[in-house]
Amino acid sequence: MKRVTSVGAIAVLAAAALAAAPAGANLASAPLPASGFNQPAAVQAEQAVAAKTAEALGLAKGEVLKVRDVVKDADGTEFVRYDRTFNGLKVVGGDLIVKRSAAGTVSQITYNRNAKAVGLTSTKPTLSQAAALAKGAKAAGFKATANKGALVIYVSETKPVLAYEVVTSGVKADQTPSVLHSFFDAKTGALLDSDDEVKTGTGNSMYSGQVSIGTSGSYVLKDTARGGNYTTDLNGGSSGAGTTFTDADNVWGNGTTSSRQTAGVDAHFGSQLTWDYYKNVHGRNGIFNNGQGARSRVHYGNAYVNAFWDGTQMTYGDGQGNARPLTSIDVAGHEMSHGVTEATANLNYSGDAGGLNEATSDIFGTLVEFSANNATDKGDYLIGEKININGNGTPLRYMDKPSKDGRGSQDCWTTGTKNLDPHYSSGPLNHWFYMASEGTGAKTINGVNYSTTSCNGTTFVGAGRDVVGKIWYRTLTTKLSSGSNYAAARNGVINSAKELYGAGSAQCLAVQRAMAGINAPAGTAAC
Repeated sequence: MKRVTSVGAIAVLAAAALAAAPAGANLASAPLPASGFNQPAAVQAEQAVAAKTAEALGLAKGEVLKVRDVVKDADGTEFVRYDRTFNGLKVVGGDLIVKRSAAGTVSQITYNRNAKAVGLTSTKPTLSQAAALAKGAKAAGFKATANKGALVIYVSETKPVLAYEVVTSGVKADQTPSVLHSFFDAKTGALLDSDDEVKTGTGNSMYSGQVSIGTSGSYVLKDTARGGNYTTDLNGGSSGAGTTFTDADNVWGNGTTSSRQTAGVDAHFGSQLTWDYYKNVHGRNGIFNNGQGARSRVHYGNAYVNAFWDGTQMTYGDGQGNARPLTSIDVAGHEMSHGVTEATANLNYSGDAGGLNEATSDIFGTLVEFSANNATDKGDYLIGEKININGNGTPLRYMDKPSKDGRGSQDCWTTGTKNLDPHYSSGPLNHWFYMASEGTGAKTINGVNYSTTSCNGTTFVGAGRDVVGKIWYRTLTTKLSSGSNYAAARNGVINSAKELYGAGSAQCLAVQRAMAGINAPAGTAAC
C-alpha cells in the first residue's frame, strides 16, 4: 500500500467527497456514558449504528463498516475511524474517517486513497490459493514457520483489485521475527505490495540511573497502576512470553548487565514513562486507548541489536556482545508508539506511509524522553546516540539533519522517498518535527548542538516541541489513514493546527512553514 492520492488521505470539504452524505446529513449515534468519554464504550456505541452510518454515507450494497477508533473533542465533535468489508471480504486500504458535530452533522469524510467505492463485479479469482501461498513464501525470503492466505479486496492507487493476502511468518537471518503480509493480484499473480507486522527500531543505552518503577505483589515487575504493564525475561529465546521478573525485596537490578534485572528495569521504566506521556499529554489510556497494558520482553536472542513492536508487545535485544541492551526511555517510547499508530491511522510500513509510521515513533520516542526529564538520559533530537552501533559514538539518526547518518536518510521529500526503507523515508518528517519545534538555524539544547536549514531556503521560528507533538498526535488520530503520504501529512498538520490553535495562528504557521521547508507536496490546506 505504497501511496494515496494527495486529496484522498486528507479529506476536504468538497462536494465530491460528500456526495453521498452532504453537509447536514445526520448520522445518529448511541449516547456516550454520562460520566464522560470512554473509548471502548464509544466504539461499541458507534458499531451499534454502523449499518445506519453506511446507509447515510451512500455506501454500496455489500459494504459493511467496522469501527476501529473514536476520537471525541471537548465540544462533542467526533472523528470515527472505520474499516470496511465487501461481501464478506476484508477491504485492505478501505478505511475511512467520518467527522461530525455533537448534533451528528457530517462536515468531513476522509476516504483512504479516495476510495469511496470499493466493490467489485466479481470476486472469483483466476490464481489459485496454492499458487498465491507459494508466491508469498518465496517473496518472504526466509524459512516460513507458517504460511496462510485469503482473498481480499486491495485498494490500489487507481482502483479496487481482487487479491490474495498471504501472511508468512518466520525469523529473518538477523533474528528479527517477521509476519509478512504480501498482496498478489488474484488474476495476474502480480505482487501489489507487502507490509510487515513487526516494526523495528533502535534507541539509546539502557542507563537511566536510579528510578521508581511500578511493581505489585511480593514482588512482580507488573504495573497495576498503568493497565498491568509487565516485563519478562526471554533468557536468549526468540519466542514465547518469557518469565515475569520477580524479586524478594523490591530493589531491582544493579545498573549493569551483570544483573538480568537491569534491562528489565529500564524497559519497565520506559513503558511507564510512555504510558504517562500519552495519558497526561494526550488523554490516551494505554496503547490501544482501552486501559489495558502491554508486555515488554527483554534479553531476546543472542547479541540482537534491535528492538521491535509485533502488534501486541515490545521486545528488546541485548545489543553488541550482549552488553548494550536496547532498553532506554526513547526506545520504549518508539516501540509503544508503533502500537499507537497501529491502533489509529494504522500507517502501512511501505511507501510514504512507512516513513510517516517510523518517524511517528521517532517523534513520540523523543517527546517521551524530553518529558521524562531524566538527569542521566536527557532529552535530545538524536536517535540511538548511546548504543554506538557505528563504533564511533555517533547516533543512528539526526532529526535536525537526517542525511548526516550517511545511510541514505533524506532531509527533503522527493518523488523517490516512497521507495526507501521506512527508517530512511522517515527523514523528511523527522526534519519537519525538528524545524516545526525549534525553527531553523543553530541551537544548543541540553548540551547538544544542532544546526538545520530548510530545503526551500526559508528561515522561521518554531512553535515548541510540545505544541508540535499535540498537532502531530491529532493528525495521526483524526486525519491520516493506512496509505497516507507526505501530501496528506502536510494537509493534516495544517488542519489540525487550525483546529487546535486557530487559522493564522503562530502554531499553524510554524508547522506549515516546516512542511514547505521539507518540500512536502502542496495540498489544499493553508493557515
